[in-house]
Amino acid sequence: MWEPRGHADMYGAFVGPPVLPDSDISVLFLHNEGFSTMCGHGIIALTKVVLDTGMLPSEGPETVIRIDTPAGQVEATATIGDGTVSSVRFRNVPSFVVDLDNEVEVHGWGRVRYDLAFGGAFYAFVDAAPLGLPLDPPATPRWIDAGRAVKHAVVEARAIPHPTQPELGFLYGVIFVGPAQTVGNHSRNVCIFADGEVDRSPTGTGVSGRLAVHHARGEIGIDETIIVESILGSTFTGRVVATTEVGGLPAVVPEVAGKAHITGRSELWIDPEDALGSGFLLR
Repeated sequence: MWEPRGHADMYGAFVGPPVLPDSDISVLFLHNEGFSTMCGHGIIALTKVVLDTGMLPSEGPETVIRIDTPAGQVEATATIGDGTVSSVRFRNVPSFVVDLDNEVEVHGWGRVRYDLAFGGAFYAFVDAAPLGLPLDPPATPRWIDAGRAVKHAVVEARAIPHPTQPELGFLYGVIFVGPAQTVGNHSRNVCIFADGEVDRSPTGTGVSGRLAVHHARGEIGIDETIIVESILGSTFTGRVVATTEVGGLPAVVPEVAGKAHITGRSELWIDPEDALGSGFLLR
């Protein structure tokens, strides 16, 4: 993930054998700070890779695979067209709201209101408008600064317990939410996670958390879809499939759909004489 082979915003995965008896594979996602508990776009990309490369067989117009993640089992359904995966939708682990409309004092940004929700990882969801920055690529350095500041402030201000899995109880990232820039889409996400890493996708776990937030507010119902943009304008479609509970908290079963594309295959080398061989980051 680090230079000289990667970069500060790279994301990857280790694929392994299944853990649960009805699963097909397991995965550990990783980034510039270490491992993550779940990744929605990673699930979409992994499904594309394992089916299009023949690691797992694809059958019929749709193929279902079950993937073990640290957050739980995720079921991905690939739509097959012309022998390749054209899109993927996945049912995520149950997602839930911890609280709404909390506030925290953030150095350099003042008082910031946020919602705290879990969608496979915990996020603080922040309305972008009061911060005065557009949700566009040129503003990325400022969003990194803001995301780091909000994350630090929230972590310092409170505990973030998971009701059934204590090891998942930490703040993974901050998602800034604003209006969509394409007619017909619901909204736009900019996610800053790990150590100032910027998600190029709309964030599958983030969309799952947002579905829980909107459902808790009464803004969306079962099977009502929303289309969420990324900072690049790419989109995920999300819907609430069902309601459930996690450790006594009301929760939803989210389904998120999107696309991924295979861009290449590479082989990485480490020279034992290379003083920087273990990698480094300048940001």
